[in-house]
This record gives sequence, structure tokens and C-alpha cells, in this order.
Amino acid sequence: MRTVLIVEDDLINARVFSKILTKRGGLEVKHTENVEEVLKIAQAGEVELILMDVSLSRSVYEGKSVDGIKITQMLKSDPNTAHLPIILVTAHAMQGDRENFLNQSGANGYISKPVVDHQEFVDYILALLPSQE
Repeated sequence: MRTVLIVEDDLINARVFSKILTKRGGLEVKHTENVEEVLKIAQAGEVELILMDVSLSRSVYEGKSVDGIKITQMLKSDPNTAHLPIILVTAHAMQGDRENFLNQSGANGYISKPVVDHQEFVDYILALLPSQE
């Protein structure tokens, strides 16, 4: 089963994304906002794609506050996890944010919240998932 990791500090958003992805996309879903856990799951190859909230108000790594941009940079700079598609998810959808966030992080995609068209959301994620061997 194909698995997506949701890195989100808002439980309601995490539940909504999870329900959409399992029901409409037929995907397995994991959820955490714990940075060490994100890195461990990614390095262990337990997921095929990561949905990364940009804000992550409570996430801390090595004593420092980190956001989704920083975690994405960490994953993209690690040869073991650089191949993983990462989609940034954010409510900060001002003009220019998309390009700015993608350039800063090295992420593969960007979705603004709230997700209104559930099927479009699922199709976007399925398109970025690596093809199954």
C-alpha cells in the first residue's frame, strides 16, 4: 500500500487530509509533527510522499524551533531522503508565496489551505507519487 506522511500541527487539518487520502485516494496515511519522527520515518523508507505544513508552530529540532521549510530543506539535503516528493501545505497563500516557499525549501509541490476540491487534491498527490514498480 502506498503511504503518505502528513506533517501537520493542526489535528483537524490532519484528520481531513487523512480522510480524503484514504477514502478518495486509497492511500495509507501516517501523521506526526515530531521532527525526529519525520526524519526517522523518511529515512526508513516508510512513506512515498510527505505533505508538509509550512508553519508547524510547535515543532522543535535539537532545541530550536523549526518550520516545514526547514524540515523540507533537511530532508532534501540528505541523500537518503532527497528523492522523496514533498508537498508544502499552507494557509499563507499570498501572491509570490508559492514560488518563494518552493525555492527556499526545494519541495516538489505546493497546496494552499483550505483544500476545497478534494478530488483535485488527491489527483495532485497521486501524480507526484513515484510510480509503483
